[in-house]
Amino acid sequence: MPVDEWTKAVRLLKLTPPSPIDSPALSADVGVEFGARTRRGPARSVNDDHHLALRLGRHLETLKTSLPDGQLARNFDEFGYGMVLADGIGSAAELAGRLAIVALVQLVIDFSKWHVRVNEPTADEMMNRAERYFRSVDSVLRTAGEDHSRVLQTALTVTYSAGSELFFVHVGHSRAYLFRDDHLMQLTHDHTLDHPRPGKAAILGVAAGGHDQHHLVTETLGAAGAGPLRIDVERCGLLDRDIVLLCSNGLTDVVDDALIVEALRSHPTPDDTCRALVELAADSGATDDVTALVAHYHISPPAE
Repeated sequence: MPVDEWTKAVRLLKLTPPSPIDSPALSADVGVEFGARTRRGPARSVNDDHHLALRLGRHLETLKTSLPDGQLARNFDEFGYGMVLADGIGSAAELAGRLAIVALVQLVIDFSKWHVRVNEPTADEMMNRAERYFRSVDSVLRTAGEDHSRVLQTALTVTYSAGSELFFVHVGHSRAYLFRDDHLMQLTHDHTLDHPRPGKAAILGVAAGGHDQHHLVTETLGAAGAGPLRIDVERCGLLDRDIVLLCSNGLTDVVDDALIVEALRSHPTPDDTCRALVELAADSGATDDVTALVAHYHISPPAE
């Protein structure tokens, strides 16, 4: 193809907008640093919290081609990032939390499209799929519990970022927060008796002292409660330098938001922040297991 025709073709390729449904725009250039820390409650024999941070990607590598150098990228990578926190509840708590994460990841591997670019149609599809995954995990826990004549139940909170979009899916009493411009925003809604859903009773007290209603959980995966399981699925936009925190109630029961903000503000790395948060809980007399996961987001606009 003559040079002038090639130039015209390239210009046309760049200027012709893709279908908003069939071809979402390139995701933002995103870098994420993760930190994680967990501590077993001092009176507990095992840690019932389990966590996971992961990266999911699209990859293209040119192995052989007749095209001239510079006309096709030799390699292409694009990633999404996730964090998962399971806080098991009851006599089989550790097993329930572990099984929930394993089941969720297997569903993602087997059935997910691994979206790393998002527009409105794909966002709706991702949120619907996330709810189905949580219901499938709930079913796995119930079936496993019936097979072993024991109740397997857990809280489960997940965040997933694709470009500059953050999705969060939640059941139970763990929390997801967004820290932006020195302000802490709770993204999830506690499924506890002091945040009631009409007609929903507490299914389990997660700590001693039943008069404290924020310890009485109304929704978990794996529990045969009255009525359909409530699964919260939401999304929001991310900005450069945003910080996302996932934590179990072992932290938030004893450490208030002001101290959490100070830890997020004062420590330069996610690992340092997680270590500080867990130590704050220990110093505040936490008897429950404590887990903190932190993600620092570095976001640049997509390349033209």
